[in-house]
Amino acid sequence: MSDYLPTIGIETHVQLKTKTKMFSAVGNDARDAAPNTLISHIDVGMPGALPVLNEKALELACRAAFALNTTPQKFSKFERKHYFYPDLPKGYQITQYENPIIIGGHVELPDGKKIGITRAHLEEDAGKNTHPASADYSLVDLNRAGTPLLEIVSEPDIHSAADAKAYVRELYLLMKYADVSDCDLYLGHMRFDVNVSVSKDPSKPGIRAEVKNLNSFRSVEAAIEYEIKRQTELLENGEKVVQETRGWDEDKQVTTSQRSKEEAEDYRYMPEPDIPPTELSDEFIENIRKDMPDLPSYYRKTLSDIGIDKKATEDIVAIPDVARNVDLVYRYDGKLNAKFGRRIAFLLLRPQPEEPDNTDAKVDISIKNLVKLCQMAEDGLLSSTATKEIFDEMLISKNDPELIAKEKKLIQVSDEGAIEEIVKQVIAENEKAANDVKNGEMKAISFLVGQVMAKSKGQANPGLAQAIIKKQLGV
Repeated sequence: MSDYLPTIGIETHVQLKTKTKMFSAVGNDARDAAPNTLISHIDVGMPGALPVLNEKALELACRAAFALNTTPQKFSKFERKHYFYPDLPKGYQITQYENPIIIGGHVELPDGKKIGITRAHLEEDAGKNTHPASADYSLVDLNRAGTPLLEIVSEPDIHSAADAKAYVRELYLLMKYADVSDCDLYLGHMRFDVNVSVSKDPSKPGIRAEVKNLNSFRSVEAAIEYEIKRQTELLENGEKVVQETRGWDEDKQVTTSQRSKEEAEDYRYMPEPDIPPTELSDEFIENIRKDMPDLPSYYRKTLSDIGIDKKATEDIVAIPDVARNVDLVYRYDGKLNAKFGRRIAFLLLRPQPEEPDNTDAKVDISIKNLVKLCQMAEDGLLSSTATKEIFDEMLISKNDPELIAKEKKLIQVSDEGAIEEIVKQVIAENEKAANDVKNGEMKAISFLVGQVMAKSKGQANPGLAQAIIKKQLGV
């Protein structure tokens, strides 16, 4: 099987972050809407309905172009793509074919590999069919019909399931950082179709199968691994791979045949007569370019500069709000402070009390207070445990860290004279432990430090307490 080279291309549907649909003034957020309540005469293709292009969708597509390391096309136009399915009442989908909004570009993976982008085009989504268990009918919800999508088509530059997973994850991050989409995989804001073929000839890919509607990085990797194994076994047994569309069964971890693969001529593309071609001005494109936020590569460099290892860096970059806060603390007030950057990075990476599993949670704390908390810890006013406790409280109350520390009596005593008096008492009350320390049993010093902390009600600086104990015992 190792003689076979997989060739993989991925089509990604990204739901754009607009308030209204692609061609109608109906709301684009269907999360809490009852079925078939977010529809208009345009979405269902009533006679005489005239679609109007959503300018915000065009703007977001341009942002996506810059995130994909290219520039948007000045000229693009829409076509009608005909097919018949219950969730497409018009009998056609408005999409871009000959002149898409994006041509070219690439996605660079964290390990430096570059995956080329063939094109990305704007289109409207179809509705959604549901098939109730044990029922002899299906239900159609058209709330999603007309939702603005950007379909990003990769070059067949991917040759392993692991690289495919890395590609879709990086694409997810690019669209999220660029604020093109909410990228909620659970809600289907990003869906992946993977085309997989295997061949012994590196210059000639094999017959491909397409696996549709994958909605997680893990399922992309698993479906590709399964397809590579399935196709290789077919060829090894002297059978042929059929060009077809397949579905992914998450429970069984297998792909299943759905239908033969359509080609462009099957869709009978024709120009969309109701939407004029789009021509973007240089000023429009330049304004979007200037407004582009920092992307994952920028934050990876920042985190590398402050000494964060690669694994922790990827954990931080996976949560845009965490990466942005780390960077702001690191660059606070025009000064670079790597120590503060590292400290806040690991505080922010900890599961938070309110939303431990929500990697998209907002960290709503002022940068000034984050820096102040770091400074208090650096000055020895807070133990590591107290720092974490205050940070967790700041997430909830948004209060000043010094105020929280005083209310909770968490400020460490760093008065050498005061700690010396406590140490004298502890040594006098624990002669055996003191003698053990003198005799080289350094484990006993932890016990004595613990006693100092207890007498000070946890407010003594433990590092200073240990130094004073060693000094008084002559070790």
